[in-house]
Amino acid sequence: MANFGFDQPVEAAMVRAMRVPLLDLAPQYRMLADEIRTQIDEVLSTQRFILGPKVKAFEAALAALCGHGTVIGVSSGTDALLAILMALGIGRGDAIITSAYTFFATAACAVRLGARPAFVDIDPTTYNLSPSALERFLSQECERKNGELFLRNSGDRVRAIIPVHLYGLCCDMAAINALATEYGVAVIEDAAQAIGAEYPFTDGTRVAGTMSLTGFFSFYPSKNLGAAGDAGAVICEDPALANRISAVREHGMRPRYYHDIVGGNFRLDEIQAAILQVKLPHLKEWAAARRGAADFYRAEFAKVGLTNVVAAPVEPYRGKVEQHHVYHQFVIRISDRDRLRKYLTQHEIGNEIYYPLGLHLQACFRDLGYGQGDLPETDRAANETLALPIYPEISHEAQSYVVRTIRDFFVQTEERGR
Repeated sequence: MANFGFDQPVEAAMVRAMRVPLLDLAPQYRMLADEIRTQIDEVLSTQRFILGPKVKAFEAALAALCGHGTVIGVSSGTDALLAILMALGIGRGDAIITSAYTFFATAACAVRLGARPAFVDIDPTTYNLSPSALERFLSQECERKNGELFLRNSGDRVRAIIPVHLYGLCCDMAAINALATEYGVAVIEDAAQAIGAEYPFTDGTRVAGTMSLTGFFSFYPSKNLGAAGDAGAVICEDPALANRISAVREHGMRPRYYHDIVGGNFRLDEIQAAILQVKLPHLKEWAAARRGAADFYRAEFAKVGLTNVVAAPVEPYRGKVEQHHVYHQFVIRISDRDRLRKYLTQHEIGNEIYYPLGLHLQACFRDLGYGQGDLPETDRAANETLALPIYPEISHEAQSYVVRTIRDFFVQTEERGR
């Protein structure tokens, strides 16, 4: 029997069984319940439910935390991107370039407006948009005409690159921004999973969402900063564009009942803003707790001798910035992912696959013409990655149980192979 780092094998029976959810929001709420209820009561007492003082205060507080730009509170992360694309006038005949290894909305918002998503493969270690793959795509699959960039195969004009800061780790924005500047294309940061994450430019640190033309966040309840429902925000340094996005969130209305552009109903309500403002001051300490949990996972995997078979998340910016990773998810990579997932589920350990199928292979995007193997790193990640439980309050006991259960899976797998 393999011992995976122990002098003697440790049987599963010696590990106390327990239930470990993928995410538990209850401890966070218990800590802040009185303050949250007070803020909600204030909103109810004023009967100001839409774009009132709580929204303005939260927008200002988030802008201060990010250190750059104007924040526009909106109804969800999806609506944040939709509002940005609408404000930029992106639509039919246009294209956006993004990752296929991301949540559906990143590409779907463009399609809803009639634009075409073009997918670029990911880096196999960070799972973020690969700068080298992006460079190949821009040089080989695009062509310049009259100072603008077009897709060779469809003729659509390339309007934006949308890098996704996946799982709480910033993309290599220095490389991506340099390519965007070279080819004359705007960058929109999908920071839905990475609020507060930092990136080390040579001239200083910047925060996710603030390193390009504009960026956006999601405050879906499971995010690092979660509302009690759907909510999101856009951050933008260009005052004119910020004003246009702000108008778009209210049907393009400026002034009241006058519409120079068509927008949507993308407003952030007061109750969600009030809740988010209570939570925002704790964001950095929660991110630090998530990093501590990630470190503990690594130590436990080393202790049981699994570092060669379980690939933990990489940390390319560690030691360069404080918030080098905010661990929205702790995603491991193994070759026998589906059997491990079944085993963890049987032992009441929460887990999830983010994401089981790249966007390029989704049925609704079949007309784009992508096939299996076109984005090999995306396909491989979709088959091998698995998210383990992580949240600020997770206990070391729970994490040890997760790791030892994974160890037991490998022990049993090796025994069956003998």
